[in-house]
Amino acid sequence: MASGVTVNDEVIKVFNDMKVRKSHRSPEEVKQRKKAVLFCLSDDRKKIIVEEGKQILVGDIGDSVDDPYACFVKLLPLNDCRYGLYDATYETKESKKEDLVFIFWAPEGAPLKSKMIYASSKDAIKKKFTGIKHEWQVNGLDDIQDRATLAEKLGGNVVVSLEGKPL
Repeated sequence: MASGVTVNDEVIKVFNDMKVRKSHRSPEEVKQRKKAVLFCLSDDRKKIIVEEGKQILVGDIGDSVDDPYACFVKLLPLNDCRYGLYDATYETKESKKEDLVFIFWAPEGAPLKSKMIYASSKDAIKKKFTGIKHEWQVNGLDDIQDRATLAEKLGGNVVVSLEGKPL
């Protein structure tokens, strides 16, 4: 059942910025690109919004962020649901790839009401994220901490490295 929750325009803007990899961006613009971002429900639970301060920029990697995937996992709240976008960089035996992954985070410790509204609002945000190839519902840290699980979602056993780290 749909929840009637709407998606804030800023969420769509963030998605479009992450989806389009412009080759003519300056190095400064590339650094401002989001590597990962979390979305949450507004306080009145009527809109999906960009969660303040819950993002990783490409420019943070190698500076304040050593491992972007581990850093992303740490952004997730242990006791509430979220939606996330993660721009995964990985290698198969044939080539290097980049894909956006839509993550629905619904940990076991989240309140039932929160799980229900996030689950029933998921289609609203997914409809705005056209062209997403990978969707992943995660129900706890055990499911997401091991980068091999994400690699499996991205391409099964053909993925040999994720974020430059061998699997």
